[in-house]
Amino acid sequence: MNFTGNKETIAAVEPCQPTSHEHPPVDLLAGRKRVALIGTADPTLAQRLSRELERSVSKQAIAPACGLAQLRELVKTCAPSVIFLDSDLLGGLPLLDAVRQLAALAPVLVLASLNAQSDIAKLVADERVDFIARVGDFVPLASALIARRMKQPYMSGAGASEQTPSGIGDLFRHEINNPLTGILGNAELVLAHKEHFSGIEVQRLQTVVDLAVRLRENIRRISNIWDGNNAPKAS
Repeated sequence: MNFTGNKETIAAVEPCQPTSHEHPPVDLLAGRKRVALIGTADPTLAQRLSRELERSVSKQAIAPACGLAQLRELVKTCAPSVIFLDSDLLGGLPLLDAVRQLAALAPVLVLASLNAQSDIAKLVADERVDFIARVGDFVPLASALIARRMKQPYMSGAGASEQTPSGIGDLFRHEINNPLTGILGNAELVLAHKEHFSGIEVQRLQTVVDLAVRLRENIRRISNIWDGNNAPKAS
C-alpha cells in the first residue's frame, strides 16, 4: 500500500454519499485552514465528527474520504493536520502498514476494534498515533482528540522540551486518555458476557467502568482549567 505515489498510480476516487455538510474543494483548503481528513465509509460517523469539530475548532476544514483511494488522494492534496482512519476503510489490508505510512505524513487517530490496539502499540507509544476502541459512544472522545491535534500538535523528542504551558493540558489528556480507553474498553467487553460471572464480580467490574468514566471527566475538567489559567494574555 502506497499513500505517496504519483497521481497516475492512484486508483479512481470512490464517490462519497451526499451528506448534510457542504465542504469547499480540498485544494482550496490547504495552507489556509487546519484540515482534518476523516477517513470512514460510515456517513453518519463522518457527519457526527464534522459537527463536533465545527463547534470546537475555529478556522478548520473537514475533508471527508469515504473510500481508500480517495483517502490516498486527499493525503497528497490537502496537507492534513490530523488523519482520522476508520479501520473498516482498509477492507482487510494490514492496519499496521497503513497507519505507519500515514503517520509519516500527519498525526493519525485510529478507530478499530479493541483487539487491534496491540497491532499498533509501538506507533501509539511513539505519540504520532492515537487509538480509539470501537466500543460504546466513542465519538466525543474521538472528536476531542482530533481537535487537540488540530489546535496544537503534540511535540515528541527534542521538541517536547519546548512544550508551552498552554499545551500541558493537551499532553495530560493524551497521556492518560489512551490507556484509560483501553481500561474502559476491556472492562466493557468483559461486562458484555456478564452471565459467566457472579453478581459480586459483575458489580466490581461495573465499579471499574464507573470510576474510569469519572476519571476521564476529571481529567477533562482539570486540563481545561489548566489551559484556561495558562492561555496567552491579550495585549
